[in-house]
Amino acid sequence: MSKIVTDILLTKDPLSMNNVISKISHPACGGLSIFVGTTRNHHDGKKVVKLEYECYSKMAKKQIQLICDDTRSKWPDVQNIAVHHRLGHVPVMDMSVIIGISSPHREDAISASKHCIEKLKANVPIWKREIYEDGSEEWQENKECDFGKT
Repeated sequence: MSKIVTDILLTKDPLSMNNVISKISHPACGGLSIFVGTTRNHHDGKKVVKLEYECYSKMAKKQIQLICDDTRSKWPDVQNIAVHHRLGHVPVMDMSVIIGISSPHREDAISASKHCIEKLKANVPIWKREIYEDGSEEWQENKECDFGKT
């Protein structure tokens, strides 16, 4: 019997799709769902050249683990979950986050991966600064995040 895997990675190194696929692959699973978030080249009419991510690593990993646990409670057939998030500078078109989930059937894998990214954006203390072509920069708040809101 294959061991269930939860792989959480916060790194300044470029992310690897192949690494995520190897972490979530499971012999009983016919559905692998992967969400990839990349740095886009614009925001609010400004040309973005890169993003910079920072986090409180210990708290971020704890929150990601809670999201993975919650995901498994909602989709009990989910086998393996990988949540890899890049820190530091992430140039345009580079991957900033990869979420991979395996399940025996595609419907659960797809639904669970959507749930994971939405919960990550709303609950995990990872902060993003946009660096623009003109040299200016601005910290961006996740619209989904409710930190400090009353």
